[in-house]
Amino acid sequence: MGTEGKDGKDGNDTVVIVGAGLAGAKAAETLREEGFTGSIVLIGAEDEPPYERPPLSKDYLLGNADRASTAVHDPGWYTGNDVELLLGTAAVDIHRDTRDVELADGRRVRYTHLLLATGASPRRLSVPGSELDGVHYLRELSDSERLRDALRAGGPVAVIGAGWIGLEVAAAARQYGCEVTVIEPQDAPLLATLGPELGGYFADVHRRHGVRILTGRRPNALIGSGMVVGISTDAGEEIEAGTVVVGIGAKPNTALARGGGLTVDNGIVVDEYLRTADPTIAAAGDVASAFHPFYERHVRVEHWAGALNAGPAAARSLIGRGRPYDELPFFYTDQYDIGMEFIGLLEPGRPYTVVTRGAREDDAFHAFWLADDQVVAGLHVNMWDDGIEPAKQLIRSRAAVDPARLADPSVPLGDVVR
Repeated sequence: MGTEGKDGKDGNDTVVIVGAGLAGAKAAETLREEGFTGSIVLIGAEDEPPYERPPLSKDYLLGNADRASTAVHDPGWYTGNDVELLLGTAAVDIHRDTRDVELADGRRVRYTHLLLATGASPRRLSVPGSELDGVHYLRELSDSERLRDALRAGGPVAVIGAGWIGLEVAAAARQYGCEVTVIEPQDAPLLATLGPELGGYFADVHRRHGVRILTGRRPNALIGSGMVVGISTDAGEEIEAGTVVVGIGAKPNTALARGGGLTVDNGIVVDEYLRTADPTIAAAGDVASAFHPFYERHVRVEHWAGALNAGPAAARSLIGRGRPYDELPFFYTDQYDIGMEFIGLLEPGRPYTVVTRGAREDDAFHAFWLADDQVVAGLHVNMWDDGIEPAKQLIRSRAAVDPARLADPSVPLGDVVR
């Protein structure tokens, strides 16, 4: 190899990446940027070359972006960089004794090092009628295309689950002119992610745009014969819906790792270098439960930025050039004319003080979550001049802040530390 790794790898090495999504594609890119001259094999269960998923519930769903714009790389990048794509075939087993990955068609692919970037799958609704036509999940390009066709056709839409996917789909459906009802079992949208105060803000945003938000309800059954026509809830309501979108979370795709004898606990367990207990195998993206040096515990993140940043970090670790991965969790959303960025980590059930800075009624503000007067998370809505960087710096500093000064827009954010 032209540039050797610390452990002396050469051009005979083969890095196999299972999972042809953003994390896997960026890992392959990083290997070549780092001078790795061995073989790279990128295995994906879908027929599509690697693409980005955020547009599936945003611009691509709305018809404002074409299919090519979702691609991680131009079509010729893989050939030009000698990356072998094995698409449309799932990996079904890892044989660690012989260091090969078995595919569904019986082929085996040898590896020197292996990266598991198998992502996550939508949690399925389990009520009578959940297999009716007109019920949609959103994970793949084809899912987005089918849902886009349904929204263009019009008619009442019901969204089960008021998380990010559910709310983004609700916003898209309203922009297509559909009547939309969102059904959420918790007392507010995004309760586990943002808490009641900011979850309530997003509920208000949707109500202003004509969305019916029903909290504290669960679906009992989907109604219809062949095609869904409605939903019955545990509150005794029947909600008309010719299109039902289920967004009730995702679960990491750990079957391959578990079958290969790797430790799984809310994802594939890896260290701060994104390595499993087997030094030849790493994991990154939605599927990885990584030890986070900043939080001093394992964290699993299901967001675009996690795949974007962790794929390259894992690639560097595999060729002996890694460093502890400590990116703070980050995500963003676009709904109607709302653009939001969030950074940090909130623990479910822990009490926080929420400090708002700016005009929430004008959809332009910062919000900060404090524990013991330290900022542990922050977001901004439409505050692009400052963006998310001030919140990131406050979280990293672990410094005590003055909540009154933090809330005062006349005080520079750099001057709120006590």
